[in-house]
Amino acid sequence: MAAARTLFLLPGDGIGPEAMREVEKLIPILNERGGGFETRSGLVGGAAVDAHGAAISDEDMGHALAADAVLFGAVGGPKWDGVPYEVRPEAGLLRLRKELQLFANLRPAICYPALADASSLKRELVDGLDILIVRELTGGVYFGEPKTITDLGNGQKRAVDTQVYDTFEIERIARVAFELAKTRKGRVTSMEKRNVMKSGVLWNEVVTRTGKDYPDVALDHMLADAGGMQLVRNPKQFDVIVTDNLFGDMLSDVAAMLTGSLGMLPSASLGAPDETTGKRRAMYEPVHGSAPDIAGKGVANPIAMIASLAMCLRYSFGMVTQADALEAAVAEVLDSGIRTPDIMAPGCREVGTAEMGDAVAAAYRERLAG
Repeated sequence: MAAARTLFLLPGDGIGPEAMREVEKLIPILNERGGGFETRSGLVGGAAVDAHGAAISDEDMGHALAADAVLFGAVGGPKWDGVPYEVRPEAGLLRLRKELQLFANLRPAICYPALADASSLKRELVDGLDILIVRELTGGVYFGEPKTITDLGNGQKRAVDTQVYDTFEIERIARVAFELAKTRKGRVTSMEKRNVMKSGVLWNEVVTRTGKDYPDVALDHMLADAGGMQLVRNPKQFDVIVTDNLFGDMLSDVAAMLTGSLGMLPSASLGAPDETTGKRRAMYEPVHGSAPDIAGKGVANPIAMIASLAMCLRYSFGMVTQADALEAAVAEVLDSGIRTPDIMAPGCREVGTAEMGDAVAAAYRERLAG
């Protein structure tokens, strides 16, 4: 018999568990059609701090390393504001990224036609929007050393964060962007700050050199601050954007809001292909965060978590037909006028988290059966 496809579920904090429950409704539907998925759940973030005194336990880290893919909800909340920096909920996410060696973060910004009027921009600027931001995830200022706060005396302190990139880190993320662009519109825009940062100079140099291996992909360069401006001025000019950890964090949030709601957007974090099997370690998560203000109220939008499963099917298991069907099921439900509060519009029917999940699950089952 074929080996099971293993998913490790880390719901986390806030609305993470609520959104993850809606994904769990979809696994049996896949298995009805021969999916062969097995799941295991663990703790991460504040939930793990409460249970284990660490943002992820060694045991659950082991399960993450052994799984074919990890589905991650969200971490953090005011409850854990006072814990030591080393065990803050976000440390669990950083450990997962580091130990799984997830260097490539893919964040699509897609505007469903039914939601074009929910964007803060005019419909004509976002209708049909389809951008993919490729963010380097394991280097740069978030991981660079030294990273210190030094007491200088007389009430003064000095904080230091270090932006560090080696050639190989830039080249491998650039190759991910170019390869993905070949499957899309064939355009890559690289964003950095070469005018004021030495790391930006190297980034520009390495991406330019790497681009010569992809003559069928057009490459442009843009300063990251100008890129932020262009994202809200004329977002449909972009296809694939590749950038570093810090700028990718900020620019992807800007792009996310073009679509109308953070509750709509998934992400994938990928490692390098295994030299023997060709498989990549991978983690999939919504971009909306833990949203503690609405946690437990049953009103969170689960679509970003559901769309993260679609990315998982596509990138980790090569189940393109099943991924396409899931994304089409989401679009079908939105077209029918079903909405969670964050994307509510006049003339639509407002539902909660579970009812939205049920609607997508029903549409998905019909599409797979057909």
